[in-house]
Amino acid sequence: MIISKTHALKSFFICLMMTLLFTNVNAQDPIKIMLYGDSLMAGYGLPQKDNLASELSREIKSNDSTISFINASISGNTSKNGLSRVDWSLGDNPNIVILCLGANDMLRGLDPSLTKNNLDSIINKFINNKAIIILAGMQSPESMGPKYKKEFDAIYPDLSAQFNLIFMPFLLEGVALEKELLQADFKHPNAKGIRVMADNLNPYILQAIDQL
Repeated sequence: MIISKTHALKSFFICLMMTLLFTNVNAQDPIKIMLYGDSLMAGYGLPQKDNLASELSREIKSNDSTISFINASISGNTSKNGLSRVDWSLGDNPNIVILCLGANDMLRGLDPSLTKNNLDSIINKFINNKAIIILAGMQSPESMGPKYKKEFDAIYPDLSAQFNLIFMPFLLEGVALEKELLQADFKHPNAKGIRVMADNLNPYILQAIDQL
């Protein structure tokens, strides 16, 4: 019950902030926010109504502007897969892109330098298409070894600094180690975990909208 009340209170303040923010945004200009990632944002194992795009759509509302979320995330994608399809995704002309790829690279033990180069190219393409990027980071488990973890974890803050991006350090903050927020595989968030992720993302989305 406490969690439910806290969630409701957060949602109230988010809606209030959105209303105030959009007084400076042209009501005729729709805002398209694209989720570009893998299963963590695609909604693996969940009905569509419970995926991250749907949860964000419910939480972020305004009377002054139309916001739509595009779920361009595909389960199983590596950063290389993401790069291979980015040109097609540019056709949606997103205003804001929430980018989080690399978890599957890490699970396969791929060289972090390859992941970084792929993400670099994806970021460049979205920036050249005039999109504001929220880069959500991932973290390697200790089991991958200290050298690998250090190199992989550094990918996201390094790219964020290089391109001056809005940076969310860890997409699964507050979710990754909480069994009650995970599905049976203990890797993917359940519906409750998705709500936590959405709450965590909201301030970064507000920051991105403020830059439009």
